[in-house]
Amino acid sequence: MEIIERIPVPTGDILIVEGERGKLEMLSVGDYGKAVNLKADCLGLTREPGQVHHQKMLPLEEKWVITISTQYGCSMKCNFCDVPKVGSGVNATYADMLNQVLTGLHLHPEVRYTDRLNVHFARMGEPTWNPEVLNVAEALRVMDASRWKVHPVVSTMMPHRNKKLLTFLYKWMRIKNEVYKGNAGLQLSINSTDEEERRIMFGGSAMSLHDISRLMFELPRPVGRKITLNFAVADYTIDPDVLLRYFDPDKYIIKLTPMHKTTRCVEAGIATEGDYTTYAPYQHYEKALTAVGYDVLVFIASVEEDEGRITCGNALLSGTRPFDLE
Repeated sequence: MEIIERIPVPTGDILIVEGERGKLEMLSVGDYGKAVNLKADCLGLTREPGQVHHQKMLPLEEKWVITISTQYGCSMKCNFCDVPKVGSGVNATYADMLNQVLTGLHLHPEVRYTDRLNVHFARMGEPTWNPEVLNVAEALRVMDASRWKVHPVVSTMMPHRNKKLLTFLYKWMRIKNEVYKGNAGLQLSINSTDEEERRIMFGGSAMSLHDISRLMFELPRPVGRKITLNFAVADYTIDPDVLLRYFDPDKYIIKLTPMHKTTRCVEAGIATEGDYTTYAPYQHYEKALTAVGYDVLVFIASVEEDEGRITCGNALLSGTRPFDLE
């Protein structure tokens, strides 16, 4: 796969690559480590994190994150995301996706193995529209497992127009539970428990919580990590009682993250209140959710991660650039 442009950022690289149908975008980045940017009582990380500053990353041999595009652009209408500016969602091919992963690995030939290779189907596109995602995930499982311990993750907005969504998710849960023995993830982007707020933020493209709950009830129970309900904190409603109505704490875990500073968020004034690099904006929500029985992950980003454009909702192909290259 041809690399059209390699853009160094503080945590790794953003790549523009040539796919079979045009330009795609992907990431190869490191991680600070759980002790730096994560609070999760359920994992024994009970201390309140200090402000997250950019610092030395974990060796890639310990954790390596490769985030790939599943589509050229995206047809979802989320008001916090820059990817729709790239164009409508045209599915990337099987070769496109597999080659993105291999391209990321080839960036560092000196790294001979990693204990955790997170492959996120989350840069551009809504992955559940693309059934080849399932085939790529299965293919990654049979890569040299002694070198690359792959942990694939699908992040979805749960599009209501996707008539094959249940089929996709059922197959993904089989891959998660049986092929990866629990070492794969499924993340549902929820962001709010208020349906009008959700209608606006997702541009009417996402299912209601009621419909999500009914569809997810049809799926097998997760092996390993529970299904993640993601909330990008931005003055949206997060009502634990509403969540309990739809999502069993024995099956679901809550993830709280900042609302990342995409161009569209900045233009619309959508932002995490307070200093998103500290624990403070998430503390109230975490306590309310744990009080009703949910396991909660609080993920805190550094300024460099956000302004380096590696976070969700960004796409350099939309016209933005990392802060240090502007």
